[in-house]
Amino acid sequence: MKHIKFLSIFALAVMMAFTSCINDLDVEPIDPNEATSTNVFKNELSYKQALARVYATYAISGQQGGGGGMPDIEGIDENFGNYLRQYWGLQQLSTDEAIMAWDDATIKNFHWHTWAPNDVFISALYSRIFYAISLANEYVRVTNSAMGSASGQFLEDLKYYQAEARFLRAFSYWHAIDMFGNVPFVTENDLPGAFYPQQISRADLFDYIEAELLDIEGKLKAANTNEYARVDQASAWMLLAKLYLNASVYINTNKNTEALVYLNKVINEGGYALDPNYRRMFAADNHTSPEIIFPIAFDATNTQQYGGMTFILNASRGSNMPANGVSGWGGIRTIKNFVELFGISESDFTEADPAFTARADKRAYFWFHPGNWRWEIDNVGTFNHGIGVNKFTNFTSTGEQAPNAEGDFASTDFPVFRLADAYLMYAEAVVRGGQGGNRATALGYINALRDRAFGNTTNRISDAQMTLDFILDERGRELYWEAHRRTDLVRFGKHTGGAYIWTWKGNVKEGRATDSFRDLYPIPSNDLDANPNLTQNDGYTN
Repeated sequence: MKHIKFLSIFALAVMMAFTSCINDLDVEPIDPNEATSTNVFKNELSYKQALARVYATYAISGQQGGGGGMPDIEGIDENFGNYLRQYWGLQQLSTDEAIMAWDDATIKNFHWHTWAPNDVFISALYSRIFYAISLANEYVRVTNSAMGSASGQFLEDLKYYQAEARFLRAFSYWHAIDMFGNVPFVTENDLPGAFYPQQISRADLFDYIEAELLDIEGKLKAANTNEYARVDQASAWMLLAKLYLNASVYINTNKNTEALVYLNKVINEGGYALDPNYRRMFAADNHTSPEIIFPIAFDATNTQQYGGMTFILNASRGSNMPANGVSGWGGIRTIKNFVELFGISESDFTEADPAFTARADKRAYFWFHPGNWRWEIDNVGTFNHGIGVNKFTNFTSTGEQAPNAEGDFASTDFPVFRLADAYLMYAEAVVRGGQGGNRATALGYINALRDRAFGNTTNRISDAQMTLDFILDERGRELYWEAHRRTDLVRFGKHTGGAYIWTWKGNVKEGRATDSFRDLYPIPSNDLDANPNLTQNDGYTN
């Protein structure tokens, strides 16, 4: 079977250690009288099913699917309250890669850099992060107890399951340190009950994530040996490399040498390979790609919801765009500044070829119709002002309908980590002076990506061209819409300020510099008001 089947038997953690903080965010338990550790964990299989529920929190929004009720968190429409949907939005919409036409609440504020601490979407992602952490905390606590009486294969399985849950907790804490900085902190050692979680500094949280990943590295299954969509050692290596590459932002310390240690492991020991078919990694058969290290899995039958890949696929398609296996909602597109990174201008599109199929760089999945689209975005709320993006599809890479396709729901998985990212991270760490790599290898990795992109060797770069500015642009060209851009721009000093200006940045059409404090999102007002242990991020007032 392609995907883990996500079962709705495990909603324990919302009743546990984070009760005080998350209740003030209107996050409430699901069936608290029924979903308890004593009646959920009845047999050995239930522990694997519960682990699937920890994974599922990134993909689904509630207990029934399809927006049909029993949401995991309250205070926002279930269809919006999806982890990947909100993470994608906060990572992409504040950058040059995506802009939203809809008028839902404050959604346009992200591209404008005008969000505030009471923003409902910021609160939703914050709640989602700590809901996921709480689920993982309770799973670790329960498996600690179970290991005391387990033996044989069941004990070995429990050890793997717990290591995976600890990885997912570290993964969400990485989102927290990256997007919010100093945040509330709870682990499995914080027992159930109402209390005010303490706020951990960004530096201490960095140390915690690092220590967790180093500890579980040898407890996870070997790289490329676990079931599809479950993490293994390569996932831990990749997350460690992410943590170290961004250490200059998180703790004002250069850790590019440490990043290279784990990037070398990913590249040389992971068993992954560049996919010769770039399109396949964003299609409904991307579970067959040799390049994807860790995905968030979706299936049109088993993960029916209106967030995640269903949102990305539908919101990026307008009614007059090429079919991608869904009907399309006409919401998100990109802007001229980003498309120009590919060397593409308005004149490259014609009435007869709005999909730009003659593009040289095969990664450029853009759509622009000169007859009824406008290159300049005069009105942010008009979808066909801008350039369409059809990178993701709900068809297979051979153009067939996705398996299990039902209505607008997605069967395309979201690639969280893939080998191309490791190649580009390696090159960046080398150029930034990290030890343990070399420029010739870094150049070879970049040119391998460009050979794939262009289908020939004529677009390779030289060593002199391998600059940080080039690497940032190449990360955009290779990884756009994969939820990396905000983190990348922050690391390169181009997210806020005036070093890089794009259309409608700062809420003016020509763009303007924005305040540097917006490199972090604020602690949501409702949690800040409820928990006296929390201090707001600099620059924000309630």
